[in-house]
Formats: sequence, C-alpha cells, structure tokens
Amino acid sequence: MEKKPHFVRREFLPREVPSTSLALLLAAVLLLNALLYLYLNKFYNSLGRVETDPGLCPFGHFRFGAVKNCSPWLSCEAINREVRKLKCVGEGAVKKVFLSEWKEKKVVLSQLTNSELKEDFLHGLKMLKALQSKYVVRLLGYCEQQFTILTEYHPLGSLRGLNETLHIPKYKGMNTWHRRLMLAIDYVSVIRYLHSSPLGTLVMCDSNDLDKVLSQYLLTSDFHVLVNDLDALPLVNRSAGRLVKCGHRELHGEFVAPEQRWPYGEDVPFEDDLMPPYDEKTDIWKIPDVSNFFLGHVEGSDIVRLHLFDIHAACKKKDPAERPSAQEVLDTYRKVLTLLIREAAMPGTREML
Repeated sequence: MEKKPHFVRREFLPREVPSTSLALLLAAVLLLNALLYLYLNKFYNSLGRVETDPGLCPFGHFRFGAVKNCSPWLSCEAINREVRKLKCVGEGAVKKVFLSEWKEKKVVLSQLTNSELKEDFLHGLKMLKALQSKYVVRLLGYCEQQFTILTEYHPLGSLRGLNETLHIPKYKGMNTWHRRLMLAIDYVSVIRYLHSSPLGTLVMCDSNDLDKVLSQYLLTSDFHVLVNDLDALPLVNRSAGRLVKCGHRELHGEFVAPEQRWPYGEDVPFEDDLMPPYDEKTDIWKIPDVSNFFLGHVEGSDIVRLHLFDIHAACKKKDPAERPSAQEVLDTYRKVLTLLIREAAMPGTREML
C-alpha cells in the first residue's frame, strides 16, 4: 500500500514567514514609537510648561550669548557709557528703536518718543522686568530717568517678515508644515503664559489687526517666537470684578473679538464710558487668524488646518465664555502635531497590520 506523503512541514512553512515579518514590523513600529516619544518629549520640554527657563538668570540679571556668567542689568550710567547707537530700525507711537552695539555685540535700544505716553512706556518696562522667561525678549538694562530700555537683538526681526525670511535660500528648509505649526505652538504658548503669568491674567491689547499682532513678536535665529512689546498688557481680575478695555477708541473689523466692538449700533455714537469691558478671551478669538498666517500655503498645511478645524471653531464662539482657554488650545495643537508626525513617520502602517 502506497504511503501518503506528509505535508505537515510544508503546510506550516508559509505561515512562519508572515509571522516573522509581522514580528519584525511590530518591532519596527515599537522602535519608531519610542523614537517619536523621545523626540516629542524633547520638543515639549523645549516649549515647556515651566514658565522660567532653567538657564535664566536671577531677577535683575541676564546672560548674553555664549557667556556662562550672569551680569546685572545695565544701569543708566553703563548704558550711556557702553552702548553705541548704530541706526534707527523702527518707530511706533510710543518709542523709537535703534540697532546698537554693546561690547561688540548687537543690541536693541528703545527710547520714548512721545512724553504723553510715558506711562505706557513705563508699564511696558514693568512688564518686561516682571515677565522675564523663555517667552519674552531678554532684558539687558534700562534707565527710567531717560526712558530707555536695552534688549537682546534678533536679526530676523518681527513676525511680519516671516514669509520673506522663509524664502531666503538659507531658511527654505524651514518652510514646512511641521516648522510652521511649531511656530503657531510657540505663539499660543506665549498667550497661555500671559494668561497665567506671575502677575495674573494679562491681555495682549496691542492686537487690533493681524499686522499689529505680528509686529509685537520676534522670530529668533533658531526659529522660536518671543513676545517683544508689552506696552499694552492690562490685568484681568475676575474675583475683584476687574475686566479690561483695549484703548479708548472704537474698534472695527472681524479680527477683533465681537465683545470688543461697539454693541449699540451705528445710530448710537461711540462713548468710551458706555463701552462694556471684557476679558482675556479676546486673545482666544484671534488665535485662528494668527495661526492661519503661520501655516501659510505649503504642502501639508491644509491637512493641519483640517485637524485644527474644531478647536478654531470653538475659538470663534460669539460668547467668550464658550471659547476654550489658551491651555486647551495649546494642548490640542500639541496633540495634532504628535498625530501628524506619527502619521508622517509611519505611512500605511495600519494597512500593513
């Protein structure tokens, strides 16, 4: 009687190959997830929930460039003796800004131009001193008697020039949805810091249009965002019933929040005394418009906008109380970044599994 061949091994061999491949694939996915975790952990630490930079000097001191030691803020005498103006690089309603030199390093010297606005200037200086952190431009010195402030110089200038900077050959590699979203996260991080600052809840009032907002922030050489102008930063204190009004003039346009616009119609002339005050949720209303500028029109930016659609819709709620906090917006931005980086790093993994 002829024996039937045994096919046990041959039947199981084809199954062993996919099992090995699956194990290798799962190992690769786990490794990739571990690398993503390390990268994102490092990224979030660079953004930080800790407001003060661990490398920041004690109050009243600064560390400049690669120098390890902290120096005291420059006094009136030191500024007059050691700082040399090079050229005027900007002028606003409150102050004139000069590119200057101190010990062969470029710095920025700001001086009051309108004596009627000296209170605004001194308020900005007070905020600058009190809010020194990784989110705020570094203060190097000041002279109250001469209404002068000395700060760190950032050659890429304000955020108004972001798109032009990203078209410079040296920085074209930065012009990606990933880097642009990180800048938007930086911006929201600043807003969140101001809303939970050591001084209390502060509102960024110098923000009546997109161009004005962008002029208040600096782009650093390593592509981070710093707030630079703190002249108009009133305090909200709900427990004391203290709200704010951004200036004493009527505000117009879709960029400002609904509660910042005159509520009584065109037939009633604007009167500052009749204008209701508001809180920090005006800053939340503006986040989608500012972030839309950050995201630009590069490949992948529309996918980012799609993922941010719900949180941005919430930011645009007419009732301020229904808008999310800056912390909630920041958390959502970070989750979207994590998700999109994971998807970009592991395309098609689900289908393979």
